[in-house]
Amino acid sequence: MTQATVLEQGLGPAVRSMASDEGAIRVDTGPGVPFPIRARDGYTLSGTLYPHSGTELGGVVLVSAAVGARQRYYGRFAAWLAGRGLPTVTYDYRGIGGSRPESLTGFGAQFQDWGALDLAGAIATVRERFPGRRVLVVGHSAGGQLLGLADNAREVSALLTVTSGSGYYRLFPQRLRMALNWRVLAPVLVKSFGKLPGWAGTGEDLPAGVAEQWARWCLTPDYLLSEGGEARREAYASLDLPLRAYSFTDDPIGSPEAVRALLSIYADAAVEHRLLSPEQLGQPIGHFGFFRESFRDTLWADAADWLADKALSPRYAQSA
Repeated sequence: MTQATVLEQGLGPAVRSMASDEGAIRVDTGPGVPFPIRARDGYTLSGTLYPHSGTELGGVVLVSAAVGARQRYYGRFAAWLAGRGLPTVTYDYRGIGGSRPESLTGFGAQFQDWGALDLAGAIATVRERFPGRRVLVVGHSAGGQLLGLADNAREVSALLTVTSGSGYYRLFPQRLRMALNWRVLAPVLVKSFGKLPGWAGTGEDLPAGVAEQWARWCLTPDYLLSEGGEARREAYASLDLPLRAYSFTDDPIGSPEAVRALLSIYADAAVEHRLLSPEQLGQPIGHFGFFRESFRDTLWADAADWLADKALSPRYAQSA
């Protein structure tokens, strides 16, 4: 196992200017089509495929969401990538959006299932439907944390993360508030409602087991490595793939310290960390702003260029 190669770019001109719309790519892709995903345990997940238009680049993008975010939040970004030759798949984790059962009461799901069962199933489904293509994962927040939990993570050719960091509460700017959330508020709400209600700050209701395991992880310095033993640590450390991480100085959740803590567990990855500010981009970004269409000609274009390069890179090609 080697130490990750980290290229950390600070507040230099990392993305192209928003000053002009000249040369901007205008995409009018149709709506996505249903793309059912079979999780590793057979659970059916709701997925959406945005077919590519124009020349296909040889890769397919799989978007893994943040906690409490439905796949539809990423629809415009996915359609835009598809318009640049990258077919893109979005999906809902079990218990969220289109993958939610009629009732979350008694629904057996843990946070780790979103990686070990759902993300792994999404990778397998994409590989089956797109044989010979390179699988490129875009992980937003928690979506960038989960890859090492998937038993087929080595079939992924590249990982691009957006505001993904360790959830350990002491790495948050408002650490006391986060400690209160995980030690008191979340347990009380889960016990009272049989789930963590979305109005508590997660957007969507979370299954009880997901919220409980997430809370345990957030209260421990090793976060998701606090469970799973050495095998889990090695699964992350041994992933030899290019990893670009975007984080932002106005993000109240993914602090630079939290992002670096997460990146450190991808020890064999070739890591490039792009830390950017609102001043560079001309508008706030925060934890969710990357996927606003106003960043199409800056952040989206920068990310798409990187994904296209990895789709064509022979070093990380996977066998069919």
